[in-house]
Amino acid sequence: MKNRKIIISGGGTGGHIFPALSIAKAIQDREPNSEILFVGAHNRMEMEKVPAAGFKIIGLPVSGFQRSLSFKNLSFFPKLFISLIKCRSIIKAFEPQVVIGVGGYASGPLLHIAQRMKIPTLIQEQNSYAGITNKILAKKAKKICVAYEKMERYFPKHKLINTGNPVRKDLQHLRDKSTEAMLYFDLDPDKKTLLVVGGSLGARTINESIAFSLDELIRKDIQVIWQTGTYYFEKAKDELRNFNKHQIKVHQFINRMDLAYSAADFIISRAGAGTISELCIVAKPIILVPSPNVAEDHQTKNAKSLVNAGAAIMVTDKKAKDELIATFFTTMRNDKKVVEMAVNLKKLAKPNADNLIVDEVFKLIN
Repeated sequence: MKNRKIIISGGGTGGHIFPALSIAKAIQDREPNSEILFVGAHNRMEMEKVPAAGFKIIGLPVSGFQRSLSFKNLSFFPKLFISLIKCRSIIKAFEPQVVIGVGGYASGPLLHIAQRMKIPTLIQEQNSYAGITNKILAKKAKKICVAYEKMERYFPKHKLINTGNPVRKDLQHLRDKSTEAMLYFDLDPDKKTLLVVGGSLGARTINESIAFSLDELIRKDIQVIWQTGTYYFEKAKDELRNFNKHQIKVHQFINRMDLAYSAADFIISRAGAGTISELCIVAKPIILVPSPNVAEDHQTKNAKSLVNAGAAIMVTDKKAKDELIATFFTTMRNDKKVVEMAVNLKKLAKPNADNLIVDEVFKLIN
């Protein structure tokens, strides 16, 4: 049998790239001789992350369309036109049997050309709210793998497969890692631990809410693993000069998220689709603070889907400084609510999403 040849397209953020890499690795695990090519956008993080994971990637000049009046939009259509021409030559040269779109700038032109060339396409939609590009591409896509219920609001129902979002494999069996986690972060196992994460760049409102409440957190004997992201790290270290630093562990970036999740009794986080899929597997009580700075406010819609399932509490970005830490203390004291959230999160978990997606990919090829 001929080697399977698959193109995976998309990127722009970790929320698109890491699921794409999980799918690629699952394909290779299943069939080591499969040939996989990534297509991303120039100057976006996939151009660094994908080669680092051992896969070949080709970049397109495509960029996003600004919804407000902007001079950047003058270059949008020329870049799109060049990208469409380049996509046709990539597909002709590589001859894929299937093309997977994971969202992001590059997935639009590549899947459009693949569909024009009668190559089967599969869309992996991470969010509970579908973006415009995926809604358009869905009309000719063969399969659409989703992570939330009721996605027939956006896509043809007969094409939908609820696979969940692929997540890192090291999130399994977190309970077995608790001793290692306590040592790694230098924590006291007899104290409650709050994990605060806002993404690799950080979340200003969450960071400022924590900084504003350091005195209260320390006074009430709460340990904090605080991932500030790149932009707030130095300021957070300055804030801590006035406090007992031993109780507050500040990190610019956490390399061992499995150990951070294992150590945590409670989590405060943004509501990106990939993060939410991880939190469902981790199954610990969470407060979500959706970012207001994302397309079509999809983080709020992601968060509300968990709130409606009784699996999370949401505090809006606007109210976070006043309400976030107060909501944390109120919830932490409510044992019934804490257990209820953990149970409901576990019901939503899809730990085998990458393999379920690969099943659909291989069905299309066959």
